[in-house]
Amino acid sequence: MYDLVSFVSRGKIRKVVLSNLVKPHTPTELSHIIKTHRSTTSRTILALENRGLVRCITPNEKMGRYYEITEMGKKILQKIKV
Repeated sequence: MYDLVSFVSRGKIRKVVLSNLVKPHTPTELSHIIKTHRSTTSRTILALENRGLVRCITPNEKMGRYYEITEMGKKILQKIKV
């Protein structure tokens, strides 16, 4: 678990993306919220998704997919904020 804590806490954007996905968002919405490029946001979401920290809740959509934090992602977020 602490390898995931380390992974998230090493990246400033990863922490921000993870904490903002408590409520589901598309990468475009999220990039407007956190004021980064959509491509940066999308790459970060993909990296977090590959580690099981976020999940796509509309996988059949080609565009405008919504993502949210997983239970593991919530646990990691709690460890970082403590």
